[in-house]
Amino acid sequence: MESEEAAATVQATRPRRVSRTPVTAILTKKRGRKPKKNDESHSPFSQQQSQKATVDDKYSQWKTLLPILYDSFVNHTLVWPSLSCRWGPQLEQAASKTQRLYLSEQTNGSVPNTLVIANCESVNRQLNEEAHSPTVKKYKTIIHPGEVNRIRELPQNSKIVATHTDSPDVLIWDTETQPDRYAVLGAPHSRPDLLLTGHQDNAEFALAMCPIEPFVLSGGKDKSVVLWSIQDHIAMAGTDSKSPGSSFKQTGEGSNKTGCPSVGPRGVYHGHEDTVEDVAFCPSSAQEFCSVGDDSCLMLWDARTGTGPAIKVEKAHDADLHCVDWNPHDNNLILTGSADNTVRVFDRRNLTSNGVGSPIYKFEGHKAAVLCVQWSPDKSSVFGSSAEDGLLNIWDYDTVGKKSERAPKTPAGLFFQHAGHRDKLVDFHWSPMDPWTIVSVSDNCESSGGGGTLQIWRMSDLIYRPEDEVLTELEKFKSHVFTCTSKP
Repeated sequence: MESEEAAATVQATRPRRVSRTPVTAILTKKRGRKPKKNDESHSPFSQQQSQKATVDDKYSQWKTLLPILYDSFVNHTLVWPSLSCRWGPQLEQAASKTQRLYLSEQTNGSVPNTLVIANCESVNRQLNEEAHSPTVKKYKTIIHPGEVNRIRELPQNSKIVATHTDSPDVLIWDTETQPDRYAVLGAPHSRPDLLLTGHQDNAEFALAMCPIEPFVLSGGKDKSVVLWSIQDHIAMAGTDSKSPGSSFKQTGEGSNKTGCPSVGPRGVYHGHEDTVEDVAFCPSSAQEFCSVGDDSCLMLWDARTGTGPAIKVEKAHDADLHCVDWNPHDNNLILTGSADNTVRVFDRRNLTSNGVGSPIYKFEGHKAAVLCVQWSPDKSSVFGSSAEDGLLNIWDYDTVGKKSERAPKTPAGLFFQHAGHRDKLVDFHWSPMDPWTIVSVSDNCESSGGGGTLQIWRMSDLIYRPEDEVLTELEKFKSHVFTCTSKP
């Protein structure tokens, strides 16, 4: 990277703490998204080598940058890769702030696949300036019946999570009342607290929880979007993970071959012509949601108007769509990511029911398929995107058109680039409790033959704060330094 670009496209610093857990060399059964049988998207060997060289270059540059670019950073090497990571509820403690963290372990079958509940403790910098990187400790293990492809927490009670695996059903868990299990070969699976049925084929990735009502949304290989209400099955009181008792009501409903209660769909919605890869709720409505899929379509749905799409945007991208997110600050903005390596922002006011609509902007900065996109909870115009190129880009669409004279080659809107992962960055999640803090996970199959990497980081606040405010602070610091050095 040229030095002028480095001024605007900031990359991560060297990890300050690395787990001693060794990485395994055993290959797992599935890495990230499964290729389709007729998939022609695999690059030739030469292109794969070129992409790996690019990742290695970014990583080398990443290690040389100054630690001051981060307020906190921690790196953990994982024995098994994690395909999904999510923040859970916050636990208040005396001298520190602890937050639950949900992770998956995707194994090769020598031990069971698991859903891991961990505690992430972040030391208050005001109390100890030297020790401000978070520590992560495993709290509980749930033996999952199959691979954990996607985890989503329930906003109304964030100790309740939903998981997608390689089956048609959605599994619902109370992470506090589930027993802690030891994952050894032959150990029986943990039993879900609730099973959501309704898909006719495997539903692996598309999963969302409604922010205002206890609704669950899913999509799958059956080309359908399925909506459930779990209102009648859960207790809504509080999210304190220390509260005793189960969060699930004893409804008396049973049961199926798993022996746990099951819930049928509230609605099944048809319109996609290929696998539904991701879904998202409108932040202000339990009846409105959107979906994307391998048919390159973005669809908006309204459960009050029927089971067909209210708006269908054909060819929203030039390839399969992998991910979608709805802006929690502005209900008109929808974010999409695709195998065409781009991220696009759509304004639903510009979309029509006959499939007409263009993105308000197309963000180009990744060199491989985009796997995850998410709006920041801290600033309405900021969002992140992660991809198979190992990068997590942070964008601000408010800066599009305001080209930096110091970094003219930097992609428009890009103001931070995290290059600490050396392989495909499969998932990340902004912390809703700790501003500007992100957890990210990568699958290290190609770079090291197996395992994964977990990183928790927060960029320096000098990067995202208003420029005039930062310059004023730097001037004060400069004056302070001169005062100190001038003293005899």
